[in-house]
Amino acid sequence: MKLEPTAQPKLYIGIDIHKRSWKVHCATDLFGGKSFAMPPKPEVLYEYVAKHFPDHQVTTAYEAGCCGYYAHRSFKTYGWNSLVVNPADIHRKGKERFTKTDRIDAQLISRELKDGRFEGIHVPDVEREQLRSLFRRRNDLVKDYRRIKSLIKMQLLYFGIAIPEEFDNDHWSHKFRNWVDEVAFAYPSARETLDSRMRSFRFIDQELRDVSTKMRAYCRKHYKKDYYLLKSVPGIGGIVACGILCELGDLRRFNSIKHLAGYVGLAPGIHQSGDNQKSTGITMRAHRLMRSYFIEASWQAIRTDPIMQTYYRRHLGKNVKSIIIKVARKLLSRTLAVIKTETPYEIGVIE
Repeated sequence: MKLEPTAQPKLYIGIDIHKRSWKVHCATDLFGGKSFAMPPKPEVLYEYVAKHFPDHQVTTAYEAGCCGYYAHRSFKTYGWNSLVVNPADIHRKGKERFTKTDRIDAQLISRELKDGRFEGIHVPDVEREQLRSLFRRRNDLVKDYRRIKSLIKMQLLYFGIAIPEEFDNDHWSHKFRNWVDEVAFAYPSARETLDSRMRSFRFIDQELRDVSTKMRAYCRKHYKKDYYLLKSVPGIGGIVACGILCELGDLRRFNSIKHLAGYVGLAPGIHQSGDNQKSTGITMRAHRLMRSYFIEASWQAIRTDPIMQTYYRRHLGKNVKSIIIKVARKLLSRTLAVIKTETPYEIGVIE
């Protein structure tokens, strides 16, 4: 009697990706498979699978990290199912929590993939991903900008030079910059140090302006409708709107505010046991950059929107940080509604 397979065999490939090599573990739906190292090239893995598992339905997974989504997109072109997963989603049991090697990581990914417990992260399209790199470059410049300002103030403080009262604030006007250029020291070496730092400050300041201008111009041109819808929401300016478009992508992909709030990190953590239940505050798992942007935008929203201001005042007496988190979640909800309905936000009026 001739036996015929009743279903297509399946192959599950867990990959621990690094710059110089990949550690791979292949397992079928019937057997545990084996682990091996290979060069960091998707085509090499494709040749291996074509040779040893030609008739298998292939599913791959690897952790999101510094190597980006190039491998994922290559696997998709081969007709494979591919997932990029959050490292925190990989379940470790027993001694696996205390033993970590590349080989074990690849085995764990393959095991979780085979058991169907993985849910991949959202992979942006190439255009959105490259736009996101511009937004993150701006945030790097913001950090450098704050750092160089602190270094300049530190040097003035160290040498006992008091900043005039009219200049002692966060805004560095051209008059203040000219005053710094004219500060006199007993010896020229300190003057050279300050001049070097001022050159760095001016360079970073100009770079920050240029990058911000180009990012806003790109979003206005290629995502015009969503950009202006987002800007209609109180508290959301051009930079925050660009951040939403770059980091969160199209908000229409989120099914509900609960889904979006969990992604951004504005969802409450809850610990419940028996009759005891307590809130543990906002969750540790979050898109920290966008969460901070929405919290910052909330302070602006309560100044410009009477409805948001009333909501804030209603909770006065509680911890200020807890209140602004509530406002940020409400702002996030309204942002999602504006995009979903494609209707500009209208500032509420208290009668």
